[in-house]
Amino acid sequence: MTQFTSADESAVATAQRELQEAGARSVIGTVVNASGVTLAKSVPLARLGAFHQSGMGAAPVWHVFTIDGGIAFTDNITPVGDMRLKIDIAGLRVLPGGRAWAPGSLFEQDGAASPACARGLLADVDGSLDAAGYQAFVGHELEFFLISPDGSALETAPWVPYGATGLLDRSEFLDDLLAAMKQAGIPQEQIHAEYGRNQFEFSLPPASPVQAADAAVLAKIIVGIVARAHGMQASFSPSPFPGTVGNGAHQHFSLHKNGRPLFSGGSGPHGISSEGGAAIGGILAGLPDIQGFLTGSVLSGSRLAPGTWSGAYLCWGLENREASVRFLNEGTSNPHGANVEVKIIDPSANVYLASAAILAVALDGIRSGHQLPAEVPGDPGRLSEEERQRANVRLLSDSPTAIIDTLDKSRLARGLLGDAIVDATVAVRRYEQRASADLAPAELAERFRLAWSI
Repeated sequence: MTQFTSADESAVATAQRELQEAGARSVIGTVVNASGVTLAKSVPLARLGAFHQSGMGAAPVWHVFTIDGGIAFTDNITPVGDMRLKIDIAGLRVLPGGRAWAPGSLFEQDGAASPACARGLLADVDGSLDAAGYQAFVGHELEFFLISPDGSALETAPWVPYGATGLLDRSEFLDDLLAAMKQAGIPQEQIHAEYGRNQFEFSLPPASPVQAADAAVLAKIIVGIVARAHGMQASFSPSPFPGTVGNGAHQHFSLHKNGRPLFSGGSGPHGISSEGGAAIGGILAGLPDIQGFLTGSVLSGSRLAPGTWSGAYLCWGLENREASVRFLNEGTSNPHGANVEVKIIDPSANVYLASAAILAVALDGIRSGHQLPAEVPGDPGRLSEEERQRANVRLLSDSPTAIIDTLDKSRLARGLLGDAIVDATVAVRRYEQRASADLAPAELAERFRLAWSI
């Protein structure tokens, strides 16, 4: 379908006509809040122009709705006031079942961007990169488990991690998923059976930061629609079943300056340029501060463990899946060019906010002249404690309390991303911690198995 790029009345009329011809009767607009929960409003197709131009009302507490339906009030977010949810007409896409979708952003009543709107924040960070002469491209990988409608595990034939068996056993679901994504204009690059039973992972191609995050949200919506059509649900929980692997939401990104890649063609290790090394150094230096945006939920720590390829060690290395920052070199087997993968992110994170945080600390690394730390070429878990200390390699925290306390106190996070988004994230995550303090791991996983599903 046509991608609409103009906001004038003619473009709205064209969009309405094309959506009607595609069978769409209504339009859903979504935002993702500090809990990583996707919220939405819907209008009849005839109201498309109003949804885009003046928006639909949304209470300020949308920012702080929690994964159990509660509200984590802050000093500045109360029941008083109103915002407007406006859709971005350039992102309109067709969904199955007579619906269309568009990404949304939250604005104050006077038209100013809401400071706690993560999509708006990501656009601002991308603007800062552009103003400094840099261009970023982001690609997302999403993992999910197929489960029963009641949230229980599916009974199935023996599972082969990364095997052909899962692709064949779920071929009808996967075929319909591919068709729905194609209809929505999402060029899925690949999908495979993951390590966990009935777990799959798919990859999306690199795009500009906001467009890439929009595509990740839309992809989750389509996974949910197709799973329901096949009598299943899709769990995007970081740890849906204790004792086995969790779901990741890895982000790959590359940086360019005046069309020149920063992660290749330089004189550093693997061709990394000095500015590319500074960006990686900034990410590694800033990860503990921004970890609450990436792995801040009460289930995130269950996934973040050595030996699970979740990037639990704070270090970087070429194709090192145990490192929090995995470097992928350019070459014939990597047509997108050299890039960096941040592995610790999980699906409980707000995808817009996670991208904003990573790109902000990368830019800060360049501006601050960070040095590229020494590479860790092998599994950090095979090093002795003394060897890890000498290499300045440590485990990232898996404690929700410690992670959020660090975020709350971080001058770096507040300076780069603003108090509003930090306060909202701290509020919802501390609410989670209080509400789940007495739950055993199995009960915690069961209760929130579908919390981040759409």
